[in-house]
Amino acid sequence: MSLTRVTIRQFEAFLAIVDLHSIGAAAQRLGLTSSAVSQLLAELETELGFRLFDRTTRRVALSSGGQDFLSSAESVLRHVRAAAQSADDIRNRAAGIVRVGAPLVIASTALPAAIAEYARDKPKVVVRICDTVVEQLVERVESGDIDLAIGPDRQSGARVRGEPAFASPWVMWCSAAHPLAPRRRVQWPHLRGVPIVATGRDHERAVAQMLANLPVEARIIPVDVVDNVTTAFGLAAQGLAVTLAPAYVAPLARTFGLVMKRIVDPETIREVCVYRSTERALSPSADGFADFVMLWLKRWDRETQAQVRGKRA
Repeated sequence: MSLTRVTIRQFEAFLAIVDLHSIGAAAQRLGLTSSAVSQLLAELETELGFRLFDRTTRRVALSSGGQDFLSSAESVLRHVRAAAQSADDIRNRAAGIVRVGAPLVIASTALPAAIAEYARDKPKVVVRICDTVVEQLVERVESGDIDLAIGPDRQSGARVRGEPAFASPWVMWCSAAHPLAPRRRVQWPHLRGVPIVATGRDHERAVAQMLANLPVEARIIPVDVVDNVTTAFGLAAQGLAVTLAPAYVAPLARTFGLVMKRIVDPETIREVCVYRSTERALSPSADGFADFVMLWLKRWDRETQAQVRGKRA
């Protein structure tokens, strides 16, 4: 037996009659005429091949076949309604899974706070953090491995678009006991002869770009390159070196007791961007989170830097 001609409306009519024990009352609930509900019931019984109700002039009662079929009909309608709710949630950006790539500092500070705030309004949206080194952010978006990426500005090409969220100056992080800590501002020549630890190839490359326009006597070379920024912070906290990083790392750097010093003449600014594919449309849930996190990051950076200024004061 094929049930391809069975409709959801027929199931709704059947279950409304079961619930209300009346074709007339079922018609009122469904916004139909009694004859229309009777027709839906007759069509369903024809497709099923057995009667669903024993009808008299005084009452409508489930037949034995109707009793046996009831749980299946309820299950079908329950799943259809769940599917309809799921479609509404997806259409309204209220449900779905979003995969966001971010390097360590953003993945451990900004992104969890953003997800927590977003979840208060969109509890059915699951945002998963994908730990990603800076060098692979664009590549993972391009391949479709992640929906979005948040991180420092990178060359993205035509297949990935990076939209700036906020700009952050490169600064020096050192222990409070370091000889440079009392200075309000640090100039590049002050770093000559100071042990500097860089974090990863991206960090090392960024430092080199910063110094490209400086005279030779002002240029510096990191004495060590480590893979993780937390390692660099640990070395700086012990006074073994200083490290250079954008100011937005402040929430993590402060946990190591480090102090921030602006580096000027010249001051170098780094942008943090939200990356997305130009070739694939985001799911509604990912698109909704992308819109939210762009504005959220701008506010987070303002608040973070205000806290840093307050601590210095």
